[in-house]
Parts: sequence; C-alpha cells; structure tokens
Amino acid sequence: MSFIEQLKFTGDGLIPAIVQEQRTGRVLMMAWMNRASIEKTIETGKTWFWSRSRQKFWMKGESSGQVQVVKDIAFDCDGDTLLIQVEQTGAACHEGYQSCFFRSVGSGQSEVRVTEPQLADPAQLYRQK
Repeated sequence: MSFIEQLKFTGDGLIPAIVQEQRTGRVLMMAWMNRASIEKTIETGKTWFWSRSRQKFWMKGESSGQVQVVKDIAFDCDGDTLLIQVEQTGAACHEGYQSCFFRSVGSGQSEVRVTEPQLADPAQLYRQK
C-alpha cells in the first residue's frame, strides 16, 4: 500500500499540508493538496498544491520564483495532515514575508503585531514575467 492510500482526504479530496523550513523548523505556510498535487510534488521535488479559491493546481513559486525544494514528506498519526519540509527560496508568503505566519496577537484581541521583516514587495514578486 502506498503512503497516499493511507491518507484521509476531505470529502472534496483534499488534505491540509503544513510546510516547514527544514533548516530552521519555521512553519512557512499551510496549503491544500489533492492526490495529483502530492504525486506531482514527489515527481518534481517541488511543492504543488490545490487552490480552493481559484480551483487551480499550482506550483509554489511558479509566478514569483520563490520555490520550495522538498526535503521530506511526513504524515500524522491520523493520516489527515501532511508535514512537508522544504528548502525555501526567498519569501514563502505571497505578501513578501518569509512565513505566512508573520503576524501575532498581542495582549488584547485587537492588538496585532508584525513579527518579521518583509523580504520582498508583493507587486514585484508577482509582476508578469
């Protein structure tokens, strides 16, 4: 039995994937994968996802150049979440930050602070190439 057959996908055929920088352990992002994106990720060594909002199969970095090279793929004990360790080139976040988790909640519920520097201007990351 392949590891993909051991996974528990949602009714929509998706599974959440947490992406982590292997070198630092920093959580970079969370995205959704389907069977095809998992297979393509394994085949190419780059991360591929399914966009629920755009209903589109996509490779991380295809428009920005900020690619993720896969170092390890693991799944949790329930088989319902993936952990993908990568080597990240540049910003993982489409807003130009190293991680999509660049904001933290302060002492009050309405207090939000940015916890890391912006690495790139999003307008420059996604301009037409």
